[in-house]
Amino acid sequence: MNATKRLPTLFIPHGGGPCFFMETQPRDLWDKLAEYLKGIDGSLGEKPKAVLLVSGHWEEPVPTVNATANPPLLFDYYGFPEHTYKLTYPAPGLPVLANHVRELLAQAGIASGSNDGRGFDHGVFVPFKLVYPDADVPIVQLSLHHSLDAAIHLQIGRALAPLRDAGVLIVGSGMSYHNLREMFQDAPRFNEPAEQFDAWLTAAVTEPDMAERERKLASWQQAPGAMRCHPRPEHLLPLMVAAGAAGGDVGWRTFNDRILGKMISGFQFGR
Repeated sequence: MNATKRLPTLFIPHGGGPCFFMETQPRDLWDKLAEYLKGIDGSLGEKPKAVLLVSGHWEEPVPTVNATANPPLLFDYYGFPEHTYKLTYPAPGLPVLANHVRELLAQAGIASGSNDGRGFDHGVFVPFKLVYPDADVPIVQLSLHHSLDAAIHLQIGRALAPLRDAGVLIVGSGMSYHNLREMFQDAPRFNEPAEQFDAWLTAAVTEPDMAERERKLASWQQAPGAMRCHPRPEHLLPLMVAAGAAGGDVGWRTFNDRILGKMISGFQFGR
């Protein structure tokens, strides 16, 4: 698998449940994020041969690849309109890439696993129905490590960096803010921690020195507003994989919006 150029790595917000495919209040709540996701393909300059995606909705004792050739969908959201449980997204898997991911992790001394029957969770198919609506790019999903340790996920990303030179787009799919208890309370005392953490996170991602960037991200819990924005870190950790795979490539913010008063951002490493 040889690419004509090194692909960037991405951290994308995937929204809430099947948010792009249902009516919301206000009606334009997710519109800016939807437009951002729809624009990713054109922004890359070339279509990747495959996507390796880490979602905030899959955790395993060791990082585990979905080696299914034709993954079904996991409708792992609850209480939404009936039609959102009939969405389709027939993107193929790519077992050969799944095997290669395990090889790269093994070379870095990282134990891994394989799952031959899991479907795509909504952190995959909901945003990618907008990114690649024709479902014509193979996707391999990689789980989080159950430790939920940022440094471990940075290490995983570093191990996977060679994929960028082989036409594989590495994507972390999560949310830069993920406190469901406070998300829908639009008031300054709930919104200010999101503002503070987003400013810190943007500064950390755009830190030009790779070692300093990783040091900051590994200690994200010490940032202002961090624990209010992420009482549990699973939706932030996909960013760490994307950052680890970035190597010396500088990060920059590609998406930013206030959603229900909470600042939400997406990031890219490399051009």
